[in-house]
Amino acid sequence: MCGIYLSLSHQKFFSPNEQLTKLLHNRGPDYISHERMKVTKNNGDQYYISFTSAVLGLRGDQITHQPFKDKTHSSIFCWNGEAWKIGADLVVDNDGKIIFDLLMKASSIQNTSEASIEVLKILGSISGPFAFIFYDHIHKQLYFGRDRLGRRSLLYKENKEHNLLELCSISDPSSRPWIEVETDGILQLSLTEDIPLAKCHLSDSSQSSKLLTGLKIHHWKTNKDLTDFVKRESNLGEFNMNIPTKCHPLNPDAKSVESLHRLLYKSLQLRILRIPPPSRSKSSSRVRIAILFSGGLDCTVIARLANDILPYDQEIDLLNVAFENPRVVQAAKIDTLSKNDNLLTVPEDWPYESCPDRITGRKSLIELQKVCPDRNWRFVAINIPYSETVAHRKILIDLIHPHNTEMDLSIACALYFASRGCGLASVNKELTVTAYLTPARVLLSGFGADELFGGYTRHSTAFYRMGLSGLLDELKLDFSRLGKRNLGRDDRVISHWGKEVRFPFLDEELVKWVIETPVLEKCGFWSPEKSEKSILDLEPGKLLLRLLSYKLGMVQLSKEKKRAIQFGARTAKMGTGKI
Repeated sequence: MCGIYLSLSHQKFFSPNEQLTKLLHNRGPDYISHERMKVTKNNGDQYYISFTSAVLGLRGDQITHQPFKDKTHSSIFCWNGEAWKIGADLVVDNDGKIIFDLLMKASSIQNTSEASIEVLKILGSISGPFAFIFYDHIHKQLYFGRDRLGRRSLLYKENKEHNLLELCSISDPSSRPWIEVETDGILQLSLTEDIPLAKCHLSDSSQSSKLLTGLKIHHWKTNKDLTDFVKRESNLGEFNMNIPTKCHPLNPDAKSVESLHRLLYKSLQLRILRIPPPSRSKSSSRVRIAILFSGGLDCTVIARLANDILPYDQEIDLLNVAFENPRVVQAAKIDTLSKNDNLLTVPEDWPYESCPDRITGRKSLIELQKVCPDRNWRFVAINIPYSETVAHRKILIDLIHPHNTEMDLSIACALYFASRGCGLASVNKELTVTAYLTPARVLLSGFGADELFGGYTRHSTAFYRMGLSGLLDELKLDFSRLGKRNLGRDDRVISHWGKEVRFPFLDEELVKWVIETPVLEKCGFWSPEKSEKSILDLEPGKLLLRLLSYKLGMVQLSKEKKRAIQFGARTAKMGTGKI
């Protein structure tokens, strides 16, 4: 995980101010550095370009310094991502350095158009989350963008008064508004000559910007240079819209359950093996990963499979957050008062221990301990009083920008405090709890399972209203919107603590398999009369994942119902609806 920044101006060099530099350093606490370059356009105009990278080192044996700069040609690369594979090749060592070397080789081709094609092929072949900025000084071309699923944040801001374009992982709170770079493709800005502006998905106002005259977008789906290569190496497949004519009820031994097991296991291996120990921490280095843990189906299956992959001398932290919600507490006091006129208070820990996610978290912990008795599971109860929520509200509003709804704030609040990882910890069945701050800098999230396997209420609603065709339309819509969901927002919130979130369910190979799989091999919907429960009395939504849970010995977990994070942790309806 890194924080990256670029400024591009016709007037002078611009650097991130002190506040923005601190926010970048929060994302990348291990190293921060800057580069500057002056570029002369063919017509004599000059560009002043500034680059900043802050690094969180999680790959390789040592911290790799950024921005990457080629000593011969002065090209510069800012990388915020994790390339698990490039084409069909696994990436084991420092991915940023490997990608930069490939980009330099691609850009060394003399012809600008041919070099551009090769650069796009490299970028299109990356599997994993990323946002990047690459300046090819040989041909004076600037490339930037995000991965197709939008797992890393990249924002931009235009200042026409100073003829300034800024790109950054996080917004500058003193200068608004910033806008998210879309995930439709790779953006390319020529610094040599004026080229008609293509539809670039930056902003409508950019049509009149002199600075962005040479900007064009290479769409993942429609640009031939990207499409030909992406189809061969790392595409996300075509959604299977076929409506089955026969129903073959799923069971734990089904082929699709085995395929999901294999692919999810493989995805987790890429994401949790070879993580360096938290050398800066005073705590035990036996903790390399922590899981954002509500006790729900998605995150607990991840925990269960992580147990099969990691050596037993590594402990796993389960981060479970619960909030004091004044409305809930007040309702409880009124209810208590109606039953006992002399009792006006509720137990001190009641606001937290009564949260739905705390209850399911402890219940799933018991099942994990039973099924995986050789693992040290550390349950971290993160209790957030209302006063602390209020105290951090302004920081959260700044972090989620340009998102600005109360729902954005509710979800971000839960992720913000959970990822901080500060709470009361107990290991396995210990009765004593101790104050604890997780040293893990890699967090795992179950995001994506609901979208892929039909876990939302809207999926069952679509089925009961429109049958399988309605369900397929809804699932396809969810898949098409994955890159436009809120992962950029979540990245900005979680990375504020110098930590990186990884999404095993959003592995490209797994996603491709899921969307190409027939609908009845991943969901339990068949007919309104016959699809209420599976043969194991399981809910139809996310049935494939429920069956995998059952197969892995997590029987009670397989029956767990879906609950949104803002309701499970009780961050919903704390405020007025406006921020």
